[in-house]
Amino acid sequence: MSRRCELTGKGVMTGNNVSHAKNRTRRTFRPNLCKVTLQSDILRRSFKFRVSAGALRTVDHTGGLDAFLLKAKDDTLSLAARRAKRDITKAKAATA
Repeated sequence: MSRRCELTGKGVMTGNNVSHAKNRTRRTFRPNLCKVTLQSDILRRSFKFRVSAGALRTVDHTGGLDAFLLKAKDDTLSLAARRAKRDITKAKAATA
């Protein structure tokens, strides 16, 4: 299982630990991933995702999972998130 957010695509980054003597050693910056269940209002069902803490705040700010997925670009979403977006788009088109 990769260390990548399923909604934003945020992943592992690398950099340096820098000591007081300016010695540099390589290190990794890992995203703060949480396993969460998000509820879709349009589909009336839930989805399980591995999401970064920042993405959770963004989902809340945008107005829920449905609004977030409809605005998100497909290249940042995981396969499961793209499937959920497709189902939400179809359900929204059917109700309109």
